[in-house]
Amino acid sequence: MMKKMLMVTSALALGLATTAAKADPEAEVLHWWTSGGEAAAVKVLMEEFNANGGTWTDMPVAGGGGDAAMTALRARVLSGNAPTAVQLKGPSIQEWYEEGALGNIQDVAEAENWDELLPEAIQYHLKCDGEYCAAPVNIHRIDWIWSNSDILDEAGIEPPKNWDEFNAAAEKLQGMGILPLAHGGQAWQDATLFEAVAVGLGGPDFYRKALVDLDQDALKSDTMKQVFDQMRTLRGYVDDNFSGRDWNLATAMVINGEAAFQIMGDWAKGEFIAAGKEPGKDFYCSSPSGGAYLYNVDSFAFFNVDGEDRQAGQKLLAKLTMGENFQKVFNLNKGSIPARLDVSMDEFEFCGRQSNADLNEAIDNGFLLPSYAHGMALRGAQAGAITDVVTAHFNSDMSAEQAVEQLANAVAASQ
Repeated sequence: MMKKMLMVTSALALGLATTAAKADPEAEVLHWWTSGGEAAAVKVLMEEFNANGGTWTDMPVAGGGGDAAMTALRARVLSGNAPTAVQLKGPSIQEWYEEGALGNIQDVAEAENWDELLPEAIQYHLKCDGEYCAAPVNIHRIDWIWSNSDILDEAGIEPPKNWDEFNAAAEKLQGMGILPLAHGGQAWQDATLFEAVAVGLGGPDFYRKALVDLDQDALKSDTMKQVFDQMRTLRGYVDDNFSGRDWNLATAMVINGEAAFQIMGDWAKGEFIAAGKEPGKDFYCSSPSGGAYLYNVDSFAFFNVDGEDRQAGQKLLAKLTMGENFQKVFNLNKGSIPARLDVSMDEFEFCGRQSNADLNEAIDNGFLLPSYAHGMALRGAQAGAITDVVTAHFNSDMSAEQAVEQLANAVAASQ
């Protein structure tokens, strides 16, 4: 009898161990994809994760720039209760790694051949000490000009491809009583304008020296003065109620014909598409950057967590995030393009195909550039120092000469 009981007890223990070994994947995901197009995009990943046996707990934190999400993240990490995965990008990934907060998904990356599928410049952002600690969701292009086709067609204006063309179009529209530029007066949106102006006026080498390498000669240059002069010009094309406006509300102004242009990353395209608008018909896309390509890569970074269910959730999420199907479907909804270079673009609309073609050309020419405004090029203190000067200039009568002097001093103090 005792032997029988021992056999039953052993079998029960084995069964429990087996159940534990097959822990169902769980993922609590912190992100700031909360607008219409963004919410539709993240839902794709949520559904695919759940369809593969996982349980997704959504943790959206509103705020297009992600500042509120980062505040929530730090509180969670300091309390010892980090989320399973977090939307992060650029040097902030390495900063969290240096704090000892990030886990490792190198085994998934090797099994799925990520090194063969991703541009080398993008891999750099996703690795910690040479091993993957984050998975890319997409590639966003920052330096887009979005325009209302009805307004431009009626005015006889072609989508501008440089800043001289933009200024000429804006002056003509203003003379017709049409608001040229929809803009949201938030610091990160001012910075988005600024970097698009910098690369368009100065070219890729100037942008890299000034806003990636933080070269003092470039920061103090006459070219930088021209950049601030153009920012002052753009300020004259914005309505009086721009202060504090969210980016998607500015996009809606272009969608609804209340303004002609918006300068914003291609998440704005997701808003147009969510509103039933067709690229090339209801709205146009063009870039003022002369062959350069400013990129932002949304990624999921995987934090150190306890529990086999959560660790299994990280591996499943990493695999699905880089899966060919998800990369296609997610980016069709989001407005961006796949991070994987082998995904067919046949189902993407005109602006998406153009973005992908421009990306590959920029890779070939060495013109693929990380966005400073969206956390890809610089660490937080350095980027913040630049943005403080940019937004102070945009919202005051500060001269270009004063702005350049303040910019150089602020960058030096941040290093």
